Amino acid sequence: MSPTPDDPAAEFYALTYDASVPDWPGEIDFYQELAAPVQRGGGQVLEIACGTGRIAIRLAQRGVRVVGLDLSPQMLALARQKSAGLDTVRWVHADMRSFDLGEHFDLAIIPGHSFQNLNTAQDQAACLDSIRRHLQPGGVLVVHLDHQDLTWLGDLLRQQGERFEPAEQFRHPVSGRQVRAWRAWSYEPATQSAICQTRWEEADAEGQVVGRWQSGPTRLHCVFRFEMEHLLARVGFVVEAVYGGFDRHPLEDKSSEMIWVAVPAPR
Repeated sequence: MSPTPDDPAAEFYALTYDASVPDWPGEIDFYQELAAPVQRGGGQVLEIACGTGRIAIRLAQRGVRVVGLDLSPQMLALARQKSAGLDTVRWVHADMRSFDLGEHFDLAIIPGHSFQNLNTAQDQAACLDSIRRHLQPGGVLVVHLDHQDLTWLGDLLRQQGERFEPAEQFRHPVSGRQVRAWRAWSYEPATQSAICQTRWEEADAEGQVVGRWQSGPTRLHCVFRFEMEHLLARVGFVVEAVYGGFDRHPLEDKSSEMIWVAVPAPR
């Protein structure tokens, strides 16, 4: 749920992203396992919505050739700083809905629920179509989504207006000061949109607030299982697996994640 590139909080969000967003359990091992045969075959990986390079850089450090694509110049600036001297990764500033890199990939990944920033079926299909055009025959697509918690969404509907509640706390990577985050959520059933506003406060050693930032409202599309299955089929993908976690267990009622593995349908 990143701010838009022209948001005043975008630079702060990019700078603190790595400190505030942990890896999902088993996530990095999962992507490294998928990338291993790509590396052995001399192919390359495309990461869509790569952000600060949280995943792309770790794949590149293992010798995998990676291209990271993102819409945020602030995020990409951080990614370039973090990967200085690493010749196995390249960064591209582009929109995930419409890009043409003039090359093909053996594996494309959209980690960290980033696909849910696309709020219409038209935008979702455009993104998947752009990816399909960039995949080699037999190439693999992985999309990591939130598995919707209907109890949580129902609670949002029952709330009387938006209410900011405490979220994560972390250390600012430059100043070392404590940062506290608050989020206010609402839900719009007609569009399946979870809408989020975020506030951050940076405090000194005495607890005095020395900086404030706010982003949003950010709209995140709540994707449901069979909606995603139909969407992939519409664009020309065949689903190979749907996991409920990065340990590859099947999607279940209690799963918090949906991890889709698909390949382009034969033509």
